[in-house]
Amino acid sequence: MPLYAERPPLPSDDKRWRIVNGTMRKHGYSRNALIETLHTVQSSFGFLDEPSIRFVAKSLRVPLSQAYGVVTFYHFFSLKPPGKHTCTVCTGTACYIKGSDKLVAQTEKLLHIHPGMTTPDGEVSFTTARCVGACGRAPVALFDGELSGQMEAAELTQQLERWTMQ
Repeated sequence: MPLYAERPPLPSDDKRWRIVNGTMRKHGYSRNALIETLHTVQSSFGFLDEPSIRFVAKSLRVPLSQAYGVVTFYHFFSLKPPGKHTCTVCTGTACYIKGSDKLVAQTEKLLHIHPGMTTPDGEVSFTTARCVGACGRAPVALFDGELSGQMEAAELTQQLERWTMQ
């Protein structure tokens, strides 16, 4: 596509697309803005769907395969909408040594899902993180982004039950 080609129209009138377009414009629609633009889409909409990836790829003149390669390579990006709540268990070395594997197993047992999945009712997404940087408080879990240290299975169970018993 030549440099003077027109940009594709915004996918909808949703104001969040103006934020995404602003990120691309700030970087002169450079191919180097791919990751930052995808981050903007993810933070604006909560996940990356096919139309949004296509729009970004076309706008930045990046092959669609490259855009999908970035999205599937980096753990941060999600192709599915998040649940209403998010439980993240740190599986870094310090947390693992202090028992995060038991927290992961407990979460899987209670929610009937594996890391990277969302409950069928859309209430809870379950993820793991390699390290959240709170090693001194290991094992650590994040509930809707709020860090809880020295987490025990009973505490984790209480929080998950509050979310799932509503």
